[in-house]
Amino acid sequence: MTTNEPQDQQLPEYSGNPFIASLPPILSMAEALKALNAPPAFHERERSFPDELRVHCIQRLNNYFLPLEQHLKLEMALSVLIRQGYVSRNPLDKTYFQRLQDGHDRIVHKDLLLGRQRSPSTASSMALVGCSGMGKSRTVERLLNLYPKIIYHEEPYSFYQIVWLKLDCPLQGSPKQLCISFFQAIDNLLGTDYIREFAGPRRGLDEMIRHMYQVANLHAIGVLVIDEIQHLNQTRGAGPDLLLNFLVTLVNTIGIPVLTVGTHGAMAVLQGNFRQARRASGLGSHVWNNLKPDRTWDHFVDAMWRYQWTQEFTPLTDDLRQVLYEESQGIIDVVVKLFMLAQLRAIRLRAVRRRPERLDRELLLQVVAQDFKLIAPMLNALKRGDERALAKYDDLRPLQKHVQQVFADYAPPMPASEEPPAAEAPQVSPRQALAAMGIADDLVEVLLARAQQDGADEFDLLGAALAQLKAGKKSAMPKRKKVNKPEVDPHSVHGIVQASLAAERSPYEALKEAGYVRDPLQDLAG
Repeated sequence: MTTNEPQDQQLPEYSGNPFIASLPPILSMAEALKALNAPPAFHERERSFPDELRVHCIQRLNNYFLPLEQHLKLEMALSVLIRQGYVSRNPLDKTYFQRLQDGHDRIVHKDLLLGRQRSPSTASSMALVGCSGMGKSRTVERLLNLYPKIIYHEEPYSFYQIVWLKLDCPLQGSPKQLCISFFQAIDNLLGTDYIREFAGPRRGLDEMIRHMYQVANLHAIGVLVIDEIQHLNQTRGAGPDLLLNFLVTLVNTIGIPVLTVGTHGAMAVLQGNFRQARRASGLGSHVWNNLKPDRTWDHFVDAMWRYQWTQEFTPLTDDLRQVLYEESQGIIDVVVKLFMLAQLRAIRLRAVRRRPERLDRELLLQVVAQDFKLIAPMLNALKRGDERALAKYDDLRPLQKHVQQVFADYAPPMPASEEPPAAEAPQVSPRQALAAMGIADDLVEVLLARAQQDGADEFDLLGAALAQLKAGKKSAMPKRKKVNKPEVDPHSVHGIVQASLAAERSPYEALKEAGYVRDPLQDLAG
Protein backbone atom coordinates (compact mmCIF):
# COMPACT_ATOMS: atom_id res chain seq x y z
CA MET A 1 0.00 0.00 0.00
CA THR A 2 1.23 3.49 -0.82
CA THR A 3 0.10 6.95 0.21
CA ASN A 4 -0.91 9.39 -2.43
CA GLU A 5 1.92 11.49 -3.88
CA PRO A 6 0.24 13.54 -6.63
CA GLN A 7 2.02 13.64 -9.96
CA ASP A 8 1.83 16.62 -12.28
CA GLN A 9 -0.55 15.79 -15.12
CA GLN A 10 0.27 17.14 -18.57
CA LEU A 11 -3.18 16.36 -19.98
CA PRO A 12 -6.04 18.62 -18.87
CA GLU A 13 -8.57 15.75 -18.56
CA TYR A 14 -6.30 14.11 -15.98
CA SER A 15 -5.67 17.26 -13.90
CA GLY A 16 -7.43 17.85 -10.62
CA ASN A 17 -8.36 14.20 -10.12
CA PRO A 18 -6.75 12.63 -7.01
CA PHE A 19 -7.41 9.13 -8.35
CA ILE A 20 -5.29 9.82 -11.45
CA ALA A 21 -2.73 12.08 -9.80
CA SER A 22 -1.73 9.28 -7.40
CA LEU A 23 -0.91 6.84 -10.19
CA PRO A 24 2.68 6.33 -11.40
CA PRO A 25 3.78 8.42 -14.38
CA ILE A 26 2.77 7.27 -17.87
CA LEU A 27 5.59 5.17 -19.33
CA SER A 28 7.24 5.68 -22.67
CA MET A 29 7.78 2.60 -24.81
CA ALA A 30 11.45 2.46 -23.80
CA GLU A 31 10.54 2.76 -20.11
CA ALA A 32 7.89 0.04 -20.43
CA LEU A 33 10.39 -2.24 -22.17
CA LYS A 34 12.86 -1.80 -19.33
CA ALA A 35 10.20 -2.23 -16.63
CA LEU A 36 8.82 -5.46 -18.09
CA ASN A 37 12.10 -7.15 -19.01
CA ALA A 38 12.99 -10.00 -16.63
CA PRO A 39 16.05 -11.94 -17.83
CA PRO A 40 17.20 -14.86 -15.66
CA ALA A 41 20.34 -14.40 -13.56
CA PHE A 42 23.23 -15.89 -15.52
CA HIS A 43 27.03 -16.01 -15.44
CA GLU A 44 29.42 -17.92 -17.66
CA ARG A 45 31.22 -19.48 -14.69
CA GLU A 46 28.00 -21.30 -13.72
CA ARG A 47 28.56 -23.73 -16.61
CA SER A 48 31.35 -25.31 -14.59
CA PHE A 49 29.19 -25.75 -11.48
CA PRO A 50 28.35 -29.29 -10.28
CA ASP A 51 25.38 -30.97 -11.95
CA GLU A 52 23.04 -30.53 -8.99
CA LEU A 53 23.65 -26.77 -8.91
CA ARG A 54 23.21 -26.32 -12.64
CA VAL A 55 19.83 -28.08 -12.43
CA HIS A 56 18.73 -25.31 -10.06
CA CYS A 57 20.12 -22.68 -12.42
CA ILE A 58 17.99 -24.02 -15.29
CA GLN A 59 14.91 -23.48 -13.15
CA ARG A 60 15.44 -19.73 -13.46
CA LEU A 61 14.02 -19.95 -16.97
CA ASN A 62 10.59 -20.53 -15.41
CA ASN A 63 10.49 -16.82 -14.58
CA TYR A 64 12.07 -15.62 -17.83
CA PHE A 65 10.10 -12.81 -19.47
CA LEU A 66 11.11 -11.01 -22.65
CA PRO A 67 8.82 -8.11 -23.67
CA LEU A 68 7.61 -8.35 -27.25
CA GLU A 69 5.62 -5.91 -29.33
CA GLN A 70 2.31 -7.39 -28.21
CA HIS A 71 3.26 -6.87 -24.56
CA LEU A 72 4.09 -3.21 -25.13
CA LYS A 73 0.78 -2.65 -26.93
CA LEU A 74 -1.08 -4.18 -24.00
CA GLU A 75 0.83 -2.01 -21.51
CA MET A 76 -0.22 1.14 -23.35
CA ALA A 77 -3.83 -0.06 -23.62
CA LEU A 78 -3.99 -0.84 -19.90
CA SER A 79 -2.53 2.56 -19.04
CA VAL A 80 -5.27 4.25 -21.04
CA LEU A 81 -7.94 1.88 -19.67
CA ILE A 82 -7.24 2.74 -16.02
CA ARG A 83 -6.84 6.50 -16.42
CA GLN A 84 -9.82 6.98 -18.72
CA GLY A 85 -11.97 5.04 -16.28
CA TYR A 86 -11.16 7.59 -13.57
CA VAL A 87 -11.95 10.67 -15.69
CA SER A 88 -15.67 10.48 -14.89
CA ARG A 89 -15.03 9.41 -11.27
CA ASN A 90 -13.47 12.38 -9.53
CA PRO A 91 -13.86 12.40 -5.73
CA LEU A 92 -13.71 16.21 -5.84
CA ASP A 93 -16.84 16.26 -8.03
CA LYS A 94 -20.26 16.09 -6.35
CA THR A 95 -21.47 13.58 -8.96
CA TYR A 96 -19.11 10.98 -7.42
CA PHE A 97 -21.07 10.93 -4.16
CA GLN A 98 -24.34 11.03 -6.08
CA ARG A 99 -23.22 7.81 -7.77
CA LEU A 100 -22.65 6.24 -4.36
CA GLN A 101 -26.18 7.25 -3.33
CA ASP A 102 -27.54 5.69 -6.52
CA GLY A 103 -25.80 2.45 -5.61
CA HIS A 104 -27.47 2.45 -2.21
CA ASP A 105 -30.87 3.01 -3.85
CA ARG A 106 -30.30 0.09 -6.21
CA ILE A 107 -29.70 -2.20 -3.24
CA VAL A 108 -32.76 -0.96 -1.37
CA HIS A 109 -35.07 -1.20 -4.39
CA LYS A 110 -33.39 -4.37 -5.75
CA ASP A 111 -32.94 -2.84 -9.19
CA LEU A 112 -29.43 -2.74 -10.66
CA LEU A 113 -30.46 -0.24 -13.36
CA LEU A 114 -32.14 2.22 -10.99
CA GLY A 115 -30.86 5.81 -10.90
CA ARG A 116 -30.20 8.48 -13.48
CA GLN A 117 -26.98 8.86 -15.41
CA ARG A 118 -25.06 11.54 -13.52
CA SER A 119 -22.36 12.02 -16.16
CA PRO A 120 -21.22 10.05 -19.21
CA SER A 121 -19.04 7.08 -18.40
CA THR A 122 -15.50 7.31 -19.73
CA ALA A 123 -14.65 3.69 -18.95
CA SER A 124 -13.88 1.04 -21.52
CA SER A 125 -13.65 -2.71 -21.55
CA MET A 126 -10.97 -4.85 -23.09
CA ALA A 127 -10.56 -8.53 -23.83
CA LEU A 128 -7.32 -10.50 -24.12
CA VAL A 129 -7.76 -13.92 -25.67
CA GLY A 130 -5.35 -16.32 -27.25
CA CYS A 131 -3.64 -19.66 -27.30
CA SER A 132 -2.67 -21.20 -23.97
CA GLY A 133 1.03 -20.86 -23.22
CA MET A 134 1.44 -17.41 -24.78
CA GLY A 135 1.88 -15.74 -21.40
CA LYS A 136 -1.42 -13.84 -21.20
CA SER A 137 -1.98 -14.21 -17.45
CA ARG A 138 1.67 -13.66 -16.61
CA THR A 139 1.87 -10.55 -18.78
CA VAL A 140 -1.26 -9.08 -17.21
CA GLU A 141 0.18 -9.68 -13.73
CA ARG A 142 3.45 -7.98 -14.67
CA LEU A 143 1.57 -5.02 -16.10
CA LEU A 144 -0.68 -4.70 -13.07
CA ASN A 145 2.34 -4.79 -10.76
CA LEU A 146 3.57 -1.60 -12.39
CA TYR A 147 0.81 0.06 -10.36
CA PRO A 148 0.28 0.06 -6.59
CA LYS A 149 -2.61 -2.16 -5.65
CA ILE A 150 -3.92 0.16 -2.91
CA ILE A 151 -3.44 3.90 -2.48
CA TYR A 152 -4.31 5.62 0.78
CA HIS A 153 -5.63 9.17 0.47
CA GLU A 154 -5.42 11.51 3.44
CA GLU A 155 -6.91 14.53 1.68
CA PRO A 156 -9.52 15.77 1.06
CA TYR A 157 -10.75 12.84 3.14
CA SER A 158 -9.45 9.50 4.39
CA PHE A 159 -9.93 6.97 1.65
CA TYR A 160 -8.53 3.70 0.26
CA GLN A 161 -8.34 3.54 -3.52
CA ILE A 162 -8.02 0.04 -5.09
CA VAL A 163 -6.20 0.58 -8.37
CA TRP A 164 -6.68 -2.96 -9.66
CA LEU A 165 -8.32 -6.18 -8.61
CA LYS A 166 -7.65 -9.49 -10.37
CA LEU A 167 -9.91 -12.52 -9.98
CA ASP A 168 -9.78 -15.99 -11.50
CA CYS A 169 -13.06 -17.25 -12.88
CA PRO A 170 -13.95 -20.43 -10.90
CA LEU A 171 -13.18 -23.75 -12.57
CA GLN A 172 -16.87 -24.63 -12.85
CA GLY A 173 -17.67 -21.14 -14.11
CA SER A 174 -19.95 -20.34 -11.17
CA PRO A 175 -20.93 -16.63 -11.17
CA LYS A 176 -21.86 -16.87 -7.49
CA GLN A 177 -18.42 -18.21 -6.61
CA LEU A 178 -16.88 -15.33 -8.58
CA CYS A 179 -18.85 -12.85 -6.47
CA ILE A 180 -17.65 -14.58 -3.30
CA SER A 181 -14.07 -14.38 -4.59
CA PHE A 182 -14.57 -10.66 -5.21
CA PHE A 183 -15.65 -9.95 -1.61
CA GLN A 184 -12.89 -12.19 -0.24
CA ALA A 185 -10.26 -10.35 -2.27
CA ILE A 186 -11.47 -6.97 -0.97
CA ASP A 187 -11.48 -8.28 2.59
CA ASN A 188 -7.92 -9.54 2.21
CA LEU A 189 -6.78 -6.14 0.98
CA LEU A 190 -8.61 -3.83 3.38
CA GLY A 191 -9.43 -6.00 6.38
CA THR A 192 -13.17 -5.55 5.80
CA ASP A 193 -15.84 -8.20 6.35
CA TYR A 194 -17.84 -7.96 3.14
CA ILE A 195 -17.92 -11.70 2.60
CA ARG A 196 -19.91 -12.18 5.80
CA GLU A 197 -22.18 -9.21 5.11
CA PHE A 198 -22.95 -9.80 1.44
CA ALA A 199 -21.99 -13.39 0.54
CA GLY A 200 -23.80 -15.47 3.13
CA PRO A 201 -25.50 -18.76 2.22
CA ARG A 202 -28.92 -17.08 2.02
CA ARG A 203 -27.79 -14.42 -0.44
CA GLY A 204 -28.98 -14.86 -4.01
CA LEU A 205 -26.79 -14.17 -7.03
CA ASP A 206 -28.67 -11.04 -8.08
CA GLU A 207 -28.40 -9.59 -4.56
CA MET A 208 -24.68 -10.36 -4.37
CA ILE A 209 -24.12 -8.63 -7.71
CA ARG A 210 -25.85 -5.45 -6.49
CA HIS A 211 -23.58 -5.33 -3.44
CA MET A 212 -20.55 -6.13 -5.59
CA TYR A 213 -21.52 -3.19 -7.77
CA GLN A 214 -21.65 -0.82 -4.79
CA VAL A 215 -18.39 -2.04 -3.21
CA ALA A 216 -16.55 -1.65 -6.52
CA ASN A 217 -17.80 1.93 -6.73
CA LEU A 218 -17.12 2.71 -3.07
CA HIS A 219 -13.42 1.77 -3.30
CA ALA A 220 -12.82 3.34 -6.73
CA ILE A 221 -11.52 0.20 -8.38
CA GLY A 222 -9.39 1.29 -11.32
CA VAL A 223 -9.77 -1.91 -13.32
CA LEU A 224 -11.39 -5.26 -12.61
CA VAL A 225 -9.51 -8.12 -14.26
CA ILE A 226 -11.22 -11.49 -14.66
CA ASP A 227 -8.89 -14.27 -15.81
CA GLU A 228 -9.83 -17.69 -17.21
CA ILE A 229 -13.15 -16.27 -18.42
CA GLN A 230 -13.64 -19.34 -20.65
CA HIS A 231 -14.74 -21.23 -17.52
CA LEU A 232 -18.12 -19.53 -17.88
CA ASN A 233 -18.72 -21.93 -20.77
CA GLN A 234 -19.27 -24.65 -18.19
CA THR A 235 -22.14 -22.81 -16.49
CA ARG A 236 -25.68 -23.69 -17.48
CA GLY A 237 -28.78 -21.53 -17.32
CA ALA A 238 -28.77 -17.74 -17.05
CA GLY A 239 -25.67 -17.52 -14.84
CA PRO A 240 -23.17 -16.39 -17.51
CA ASP A 241 -25.60 -13.86 -19.02
CA LEU A 242 -26.36 -12.39 -15.60
CA LEU A 243 -22.70 -11.97 -14.76
CA LEU A 244 -21.77 -10.57 -18.18
CA ASN A 245 -24.65 -8.11 -18.04
CA PHE A 246 -23.29 -7.01 -14.68
CA LEU A 247 -19.86 -6.41 -16.23
CA VAL A 248 -21.47 -4.33 -18.96
CA THR A 249 -23.23 -2.27 -16.27
CA LEU A 250 -19.94 -1.75 -14.44
CA VAL A 251 -18.47 -0.22 -17.59
CA ASN A 252 -21.42 1.76 -18.86
CA THR A 253 -23.01 2.98 -15.61
CA ILE A 254 -20.42 3.11 -12.83
CA GLY A 255 -17.50 3.65 -15.15
CA ILE A 256 -15.25 0.85 -13.85
CA PRO A 257 -13.09 -0.65 -16.63
CA VAL A 258 -13.15 -4.42 -17.06
CA LEU A 259 -10.42 -6.56 -18.59
CA THR A 260 -11.31 -10.17 -19.35
CA VAL A 261 -8.59 -12.72 -20.10
CA GLY A 262 -9.06 -16.19 -21.53
CA THR A 263 -8.10 -18.80 -24.07
CA HIS A 264 -9.75 -19.42 -27.43
CA GLY A 265 -12.54 -21.11 -25.51
CA ALA A 266 -13.52 -17.67 -24.19
CA MET A 267 -14.62 -16.47 -27.62
CA ALA A 268 -18.05 -18.09 -27.24
CA VAL A 269 -18.55 -16.18 -23.97
CA LEU A 270 -17.33 -12.82 -25.28
CA GLN A 271 -19.42 -13.03 -28.45
CA GLY A 272 -22.63 -12.94 -26.40
CA ASN A 273 -23.99 -10.06 -24.35
CA PHE A 274 -20.52 -8.74 -23.59
CA ARG A 275 -20.26 -7.65 -27.23
CA GLN A 276 -21.97 -4.36 -26.33
CA ALA A 277 -19.26 -3.42 -23.85
CA ARG A 278 -16.48 -4.41 -26.23
CA ARG A 279 -17.95 -2.27 -29.01
CA ALA A 280 -18.08 0.69 -26.62
CA SER A 281 -14.32 0.47 -26.24
CA GLY A 282 -11.85 2.09 -28.57
CA LEU A 283 -9.24 -0.26 -27.16
CA GLY A 284 -10.88 -3.32 -28.64
CA SER A 285 -9.72 -6.89 -28.13
CA HIS A 286 -6.22 -8.30 -28.16
CA VAL A 287 -5.81 -11.74 -29.71
CA TRP A 288 -2.54 -13.54 -29.05
CA ASN A 289 -2.11 -16.53 -31.30
CA ASN A 290 1.02 -18.63 -31.48
CA LEU A 291 3.99 -16.79 -32.94
CA LYS A 292 4.86 -17.22 -36.58
CA PRO A 293 8.43 -18.07 -37.66
CA ASP A 294 9.26 -14.42 -38.35
CA ARG A 295 11.46 -11.70 -36.86
CA THR A 296 9.59 -11.70 -33.55
CA TRP A 297 10.10 -15.44 -33.12
CA ASP A 298 13.78 -15.17 -34.06
CA HIS A 299 14.24 -12.33 -31.58
CA PHE A 300 12.72 -14.38 -28.74
CA VAL A 301 14.68 -17.55 -29.52
CA ASP A 302 17.97 -15.67 -29.98
CA ALA A 303 17.56 -13.98 -26.61
CA MET A 304 16.56 -17.22 -24.84
CA TRP A 305 19.32 -19.36 -26.36
CA ARG A 306 22.12 -17.51 -24.59
CA TYR A 307 21.03 -18.91 -21.21
CA GLN A 308 22.76 -22.29 -21.42
CA TRP A 309 24.07 -23.98 -18.30
CA THR A 310 25.58 -26.90 -20.20
CA GLN A 311 29.34 -27.34 -20.03
CA GLU A 312 29.57 -26.81 -23.79
CA PHE A 313 27.84 -23.81 -25.38
CA THR A 314 25.88 -24.80 -28.49
CA PRO A 315 25.52 -22.09 -31.16
CA LEU A 316 22.01 -21.59 -32.52
CA THR A 317 21.83 -22.85 -36.11
CA ASP A 318 19.02 -22.60 -38.65
CA ASP A 319 18.41 -26.34 -38.22
CA LEU A 320 17.97 -25.98 -34.44
CA ARG A 321 15.77 -22.94 -34.92
CA GLN A 322 13.54 -24.97 -37.26
CA VAL A 323 13.24 -27.85 -34.78
CA LEU A 324 12.36 -25.47 -31.97
CA TYR A 325 9.55 -23.96 -33.99
CA GLU A 326 8.21 -27.23 -35.41
CA GLU A 327 8.04 -28.87 -32.00
CA SER A 328 6.63 -25.84 -30.13
CA GLN A 329 4.52 -24.33 -32.92
CA GLY A 330 5.49 -20.87 -31.76
CA ILE A 331 4.04 -21.25 -28.24
CA ILE A 332 6.33 -19.34 -25.88
CA ASP A 333 5.81 -21.54 -22.82
CA VAL A 334 6.41 -24.73 -24.80
CA VAL A 335 9.68 -23.61 -26.38
CA VAL A 336 11.00 -22.46 -22.99
CA LYS A 337 10.09 -25.82 -21.43
CA LEU A 338 11.73 -27.64 -24.36
CA PHE A 339 14.90 -25.59 -23.84
CA MET A 340 14.92 -26.35 -20.11
CA LEU A 341 14.33 -30.09 -20.47
CA ALA A 342 16.93 -30.37 -23.24
CA GLN A 343 19.59 -28.89 -20.95
CA LEU A 344 18.60 -31.23 -18.13
CA ARG A 345 18.76 -34.23 -20.44
CA ALA A 346 22.16 -33.16 -21.79
CA ILE A 347 23.52 -33.05 -18.22
CA ARG A 348 22.13 -36.53 -17.50
CA LEU A 349 23.49 -38.08 -20.68
CA ARG A 350 26.95 -36.71 -19.99
CA ALA A 351 26.86 -38.24 -16.52
CA VAL A 352 25.54 -41.60 -17.74
CA ARG A 353 27.27 -42.07 -21.09
CA ARG A 354 29.96 -39.39 -21.10
CA ARG A 355 28.11 -37.75 -23.99
CA PRO A 356 29.17 -34.12 -24.57
CA GLU A 357 26.67 -31.67 -23.16
CA ARG A 358 25.55 -30.45 -26.55
CA LEU A 359 22.07 -29.31 -27.62
CA ASP A 360 21.43 -30.87 -31.02
CA ARG A 361 18.45 -31.94 -33.13
CA GLU A 362 18.52 -35.53 -31.83
CA LEU A 363 18.43 -34.38 -28.20
CA LEU A 364 15.54 -31.97 -28.79
CA LEU A 365 13.51 -34.66 -30.55
CA GLN A 366 14.15 -37.10 -27.72
CA VAL A 367 12.74 -34.58 -25.23
CA VAL A 368 9.68 -34.03 -27.41
CA ALA A 369 9.06 -37.77 -27.80
CA GLN A 370 9.36 -38.44 -24.08
CA ASP A 371 8.00 -35.31 -22.37
CA PHE A 372 5.52 -33.68 -24.75
CA LYS A 373 3.05 -36.54 -25.03
CA LEU A 374 0.62 -34.63 -22.77
CA ILE A 375 0.31 -31.74 -25.20
CA ALA A 376 0.75 -33.63 -28.48
CA PRO A 377 -2.97 -33.25 -29.41
CA MET A 378 -2.74 -29.49 -28.96
CA LEU A 379 0.46 -29.17 -31.00
CA ASN A 380 -0.98 -31.36 -33.74
CA ALA A 381 -4.09 -29.17 -33.83
CA LEU A 382 -1.87 -26.12 -34.26
CA LYS A 383 0.03 -27.80 -37.09
CA ARG A 384 -3.27 -28.56 -38.82
CA GLY A 385 -4.70 -25.13 -38.07
CA ASP A 386 -7.74 -26.81 -36.49
CA GLU A 387 -9.44 -24.04 -34.45
CA ARG A 388 -12.21 -26.34 -33.23
CA ALA A 389 -9.73 -28.83 -31.83
CA LEU A 390 -7.72 -26.04 -30.19
CA ALA A 391 -10.73 -25.12 -28.07
CA LYS A 392 -10.44 -28.57 -26.47
CA TYR A 393 -6.74 -28.28 -25.70
CA ASP A 394 -6.40 -24.80 -24.20
CA ASP A 395 -4.66 -25.61 -20.95
CA LEU A 396 -0.92 -26.23 -20.50
CA ARG A 397 -1.03 -26.81 -16.75
CA PRO A 398 -0.42 -30.57 -17.17
CA LEU A 399 2.83 -29.77 -19.00
CA GLN A 400 3.90 -27.36 -16.26
CA LYS A 401 3.26 -29.99 -13.58
CA HIS A 402 5.14 -32.60 -15.60
CA VAL A 403 8.19 -30.37 -16.00
CA GLN A 404 8.18 -29.62 -12.27
CA GLN A 405 8.07 -33.35 -11.55
CA VAL A 406 10.96 -34.05 -13.94
CA PHE A 407 13.18 -31.58 -12.11
CA ALA A 408 11.98 -32.79 -8.72
CA ASP A 409 12.83 -36.40 -9.61
CA TYR A 410 16.32 -35.57 -10.85
CA ALA A 411 19.06 -37.28 -8.85
CA PRO A 412 22.71 -36.72 -9.82
CA PRO A 413 24.63 -39.95 -10.52
CA MET A 414 26.77 -41.29 -7.71
CA PRO A 415 30.46 -40.37 -8.11
CA ALA A 416 32.56 -43.22 -9.47
CA SER A 417 34.61 -43.48 -6.27
CA GLU A 418 31.44 -44.05 -4.23
CA GLU A 419 29.73 -46.54 -6.51
CA PRO A 420 29.28 -50.04 -5.10
CA PRO A 421 31.66 -52.69 -6.51
CA ALA A 422 28.87 -54.33 -8.50
CA ALA A 423 28.48 -51.21 -10.61
CA GLU A 424 32.04 -51.69 -11.87
CA ALA A 425 31.08 -54.83 -13.79
CA PRO A 426 31.51 -54.61 -17.58
CA GLN A 427 28.64 -52.65 -19.14
CA VAL A 428 26.80 -54.31 -22.03
CA SER A 429 24.66 -52.74 -24.72
CA PRO A 430 21.13 -53.96 -25.51
CA ARG A 431 22.48 -55.62 -28.67
CA GLN A 432 25.13 -57.52 -26.71
CA ALA A 433 22.65 -58.62 -24.06
CA LEU A 434 20.23 -59.99 -26.67
CA ALA A 435 23.05 -61.76 -28.49
CA ALA A 436 24.15 -63.31 -25.19
CA MET A 437 20.70 -64.88 -24.96
CA GLY A 438 21.43 -66.80 -28.14
CA ILE A 439 19.12 -64.75 -30.35
CA ALA A 440 20.10 -64.67 -34.00
CA ASP A 441 21.57 -61.43 -35.31
CA ASP A 442 18.77 -60.91 -37.83
CA LEU A 443 16.12 -61.23 -35.11
CA VAL A 444 18.07 -58.85 -32.87
CA GLU A 445 17.86 -56.26 -35.66
CA VAL A 446 14.09 -56.79 -35.98
CA LEU A 447 13.46 -56.50 -32.23
CA LEU A 448 15.53 -53.35 -31.82
CA ALA A 449 13.99 -51.75 -34.90
CA ARG A 450 10.49 -52.35 -33.54
CA ALA A 451 11.43 -50.96 -30.14
CA GLN A 452 12.89 -47.83 -31.74
CA GLN A 453 9.56 -46.93 -33.33
CA ASP A 454 8.39 -45.33 -30.06
CA GLY A 455 11.39 -42.99 -29.92
CA ALA A 456 12.87 -44.80 -26.91
CA ASP A 457 16.40 -44.27 -25.66
CA GLU A 458 18.78 -47.09 -26.62
CA PHE A 459 18.93 -48.27 -23.00
CA ASP A 460 15.13 -48.51 -23.01
CA LEU A 461 15.28 -50.79 -26.04
CA LEU A 462 16.42 -53.84 -24.15
CA GLY A 463 13.36 -53.85 -21.92
CA ALA A 464 11.06 -53.25 -24.90
CA ALA A 465 12.69 -55.98 -26.95
CA LEU A 466 12.49 -58.48 -24.10
CA ALA A 467 8.82 -57.59 -23.67
CA GLN A 468 8.24 -58.52 -27.31
CA LEU A 469 9.93 -61.87 -26.75
CA LYS A 470 7.85 -62.52 -23.63
CA ALA A 471 4.67 -61.74 -25.61
CA GLY A 472 5.42 -64.56 -28.00
CA LYS A 473 8.00 -63.21 -30.36
CA LYS A 474 10.28 -66.16 -29.66
CA SER A 475 8.44 -68.12 -32.36
CA ALA A 476 10.09 -65.92 -34.95
CA MET A 477 13.56 -67.12 -33.98
CA PRO A 478 15.32 -69.43 -36.44
CA LYS A 479 15.14 -73.06 -35.40
CA ARG A 480 18.43 -74.68 -34.48
CA LYS A 481 19.64 -78.20 -34.07
CA LYS A 482 19.47 -79.54 -30.58
CA VAL A 483 23.01 -80.01 -29.30
CA ASN A 484 24.50 -80.78 -25.94
CA LYS A 485 25.52 -77.47 -24.42
CA PRO A 486 28.48 -77.14 -22.08
CA GLU A 487 27.89 -75.94 -18.56
CA VAL A 488 27.50 -72.20 -18.28
CA ASP A 489 29.05 -70.02 -15.61
CA PRO A 490 26.01 -68.86 -13.55
CA HIS A 491 27.69 -65.47 -12.95
CA SER A 492 28.28 -64.76 -16.65
CA VAL A 493 25.83 -62.74 -18.78
CA HIS A 494 24.62 -65.93 -20.50
CA GLY A 495 24.20 -67.74 -17.21
CA ILE A 496 22.27 -64.87 -15.61
CA VAL A 497 19.95 -64.62 -18.62
CA GLN A 498 19.28 -68.40 -18.64
CA ALA A 499 18.56 -68.43 -14.91
CA SER A 500 16.17 -65.49 -15.15
CA LEU A 501 14.23 -67.07 -18.03
CA ALA A 502 13.93 -70.32 -16.13
CA ALA A 503 12.57 -68.39 -13.15
CA GLU A 504 10.19 -66.42 -15.44
CA ARG A 505 11.92 -63.19 -14.52
CA SER A 506 13.00 -60.31 -16.72
CA PRO A 507 16.59 -60.92 -17.98
CA TYR A 508 17.03 -57.15 -18.13
CA GLU A 509 16.22 -56.78 -14.41
CA ALA A 510 18.51 -59.69 -13.57
CA LEU A 511 21.39 -58.09 -15.49
CA LYS A 512 20.79 -54.83 -13.64
CA GLU A 513 20.88 -56.54 -10.26
CA ALA A 514 24.15 -58.22 -11.20
CA GLY A 515 25.67 -54.87 -12.11
CA TYR A 516 26.10 -55.59 -15.82
CA VAL A 517 23.68 -52.83 -16.77
CA ARG A 518 23.41 -49.49 -14.97
CA ASP A 519 19.89 -48.33 -14.10
CA PRO A 520 19.39 -45.99 -17.07
CA LEU A 521 15.62 -45.82 -16.73
CA GLN A 522 16.03 -44.04 -13.42
CA ASP A 523 18.80 -41.78 -14.71
CA LEU A 524 17.07 -40.88 -17.96
CA ALA A 525 13.40 -40.80 -16.95
CA GLY A 526 11.78 -37.43 -17.07
